[in-house]
Amino acid sequence: MKRQQMRGLVMALMLTTALPTVTAHAQVATSSASKPWMNTKLSADQRADLIVARMTPDEKLTLVFGYFGSNQQKPKFTPHAEARMGSAGYIPGIPRLGVPPQWETDAGVGVATQRESSDPYLERTSLPSGIATAATWNPDLAFKGGAMIGSEARASGFNVQLAGGANLARDPRNGRNFEYGGEDPLLAGVMVGAQIRGIQSNNIISTIKHWALNGQETNRMTVSSNIGDAAARQSDLLAFEFAIEKASPGAVMCAYNRINSIYACESDYLLNEVLKKDWGYTGYVMSDWGGTHSTAKAANAGLDQESAYTFDKQPFFGAPLKAALADGSVSQARLDDMARRITRSMFAHGLFDHPVVKGPIDFAAHAKVTQADAEEAIVLLKNDGGLLPIAKSARKIVVIGSHSDVGVLSGGGSSQVFPVGGMAVKGLGPKGFPGPIVYHPSSPLKALQARNPAARFAYDDGSDPAAAAKAAAGADLVIVFAHQWAAESQDYSLTLADDQDALIDAVAAANSKTAVVLETGGPVLMPWLPKVGAVVEAWYAGTNGGEAIARVLTGEVNPSGRLPITFPRSADQLPRPVIDGDHSKPELMVDANYDIEGAAVGYKWFDKKGHQPLFAFGHGLSYSTFGYSDLKTSAAGDTLTVSFKVTNTGKTAGKDVPQVYVGPKGAPLDGRSGWEAPRRLGGFKKVELAPGASTTVAVTVDPRLLATFDSKAKAWTIAAGAYEVSLGASSRDLRAKAEVTLAAKTLPVTYDGK
Repeated sequence: MKRQQMRGLVMALMLTTALPTVTAHAQVATSSASKPWMNTKLSADQRADLIVARMTPDEKLTLVFGYFGSNQQKPKFTPHAEARMGSAGYIPGIPRLGVPPQWETDAGVGVATQRESSDPYLERTSLPSGIATAATWNPDLAFKGGAMIGSEARASGFNVQLAGGANLARDPRNGRNFEYGGEDPLLAGVMVGAQIRGIQSNNIISTIKHWALNGQETNRMTVSSNIGDAAARQSDLLAFEFAIEKASPGAVMCAYNRINSIYACESDYLLNEVLKKDWGYTGYVMSDWGGTHSTAKAANAGLDQESAYTFDKQPFFGAPLKAALADGSVSQARLDDMARRITRSMFAHGLFDHPVVKGPIDFAAHAKVTQADAEEAIVLLKNDGGLLPIAKSARKIVVIGSHSDVGVLSGGGSSQVFPVGGMAVKGLGPKGFPGPIVYHPSSPLKALQARNPAARFAYDDGSDPAAAAKAAAGADLVIVFAHQWAAESQDYSLTLADDQDALIDAVAAANSKTAVVLETGGPVLMPWLPKVGAVVEAWYAGTNGGEAIARVLTGEVNPSGRLPITFPRSADQLPRPVIDGDHSKPELMVDANYDIEGAAVGYKWFDKKGHQPLFAFGHGLSYSTFGYSDLKTSAAGDTLTVSFKVTNTGKTAGKDVPQVYVGPKGAPLDGRSGWEAPRRLGGFKKVELAPGASTTVAVTVDPRLLATFDSKAKAWTIAAGAYEVSLGASSRDLRAKAEVTLAAKTLPVTYDGK
């Protein structure tokens, strides 16, 4: 509907409200007449136009200004009286018009609690880390996990979830990679988009964050992510684009970092040009907590809402915005647009029609949801000689390290979910943010003991490598749990902390039947890899993580996780062997040159440079084996369809993730370049098969994954010529190839897959 027509509808409905209404449903009609925006038969756009037309300037300003939801000690801060303690934020409602408040909480893996709260921590269910969910390669699980988060949010009184981390893992040492969806734009976009859809299925808003190119935590408030437009659109921005298309998140949270020297939350390029104009995004943009740096500049660049003003140097969208409106540096039309975008999302996602009400939570049912996620997330990296699953004949099993006798590790920072029943280990890590270090009370050791009653278990805490080696000698199986805590506000080393490499080395020397279970937020180096029989990446496994790990180790569950991120052999293989910046100087203005790799993030960089990874993107073993055959391609217009057969060639039922990669035929980066690497992930499908069973799979490759972005023309361009389609079990395990010829094609910047 054209804007002029819309205004006519608004005026007509406003005039209608002045007429007396006498019907059998007088009460409903009167409500509809006095507040026509409450008519659910109207579109979210129509309802937003109607309500904004009734707002006073001060009411509009109310919607764009956020409070912190908890007590903050430095500086001392008293939250708004209607804020829900322990929460991340609060935006007052407008009772006169029926606008509900916005109650916000962090929700990367579950309903989180702010540490500054004077109330006890809110105990809720935790999914595995975001990178673990990505490792399932199963969008259905991601949706169910998101739906679980949204359900607990509603029951806790929250209607805006700060979730949906879609930043690509440009550096495996990024302290927040554990919250995100890995290194590939298709995988991250699909998985994060599915989780956002799940959250919003509860009639609440989810964000997608952190927009954009938030690639490191070192100097995270000042670092500038420097990259060209085409490379950005073919990588990080494409992940967001896919997720937004699949989920329509109600809000976008702009990032702390700068983009090409301009703060993300005042970047006209990011907020107005790409997001709102090129992609036609109709929701609103909120700042990260402490991410607003100006009034007129930020508002005119497209920032719609300042979050938790107390984290900023001043309340930029409070009195300063009112002054900017008075002097004309911000127009009334811009304020109207800000209010309209916010209310539109509130209408579109049910905040008006389905108010949140605190209620009971079925923690037992939700624990099963998170356990299913954790089980499919676990990646079997190595399994020499079939050391796993644990043999039924094993009589002496030694379990070592990482508090595996009581719980499983989680990642730190604002996404921290505090476990039902309390922390399994107390007093660990920083007393302030991003601590504490939290272990969920789900013991892998106890879960293993319950499944192996005939075996004799021994536990060693791993603090003394020599003592652990002595305990391991002569055992039928040794399981070493190794950990690497990752947390917001800090990056980490790829080397395991607390001298755990020496521990594993000593244990493996004492007993070759050693399996290592990694509880990490991402890749780590493994100097001991040749000496151990098996390696399992369990990530941060969430509320029922101990049960999930035990079920995989014993074979109750056949591992089906696949890596969403490349594990390097050393930091020397990375585009930036040393992280830019200085953690000890938080105000230092730092430049990170992302043009080094451009769009060649992760496995694409390794392919481009010919580096041999420790473990490749997409890698993951099974207790069964799978074969691929009958690879076929079909091209019509801008649509490439790839079909093939998958067969379980082993003796155990299991799940597999066949992966389709695409790239120009011939020289990897030939005259049809703009291609950042020899190939890109073009499609995938998780399938479940009984022994000997087969299934035919068909995937459609998004045309943007066959194209390069032309910044001058603002279009996606598919070059005519021959392309190679590869089918495999990882980016390096390619088992079948086919050639397809594509015609030249130009796709508009607003391409939506239709």
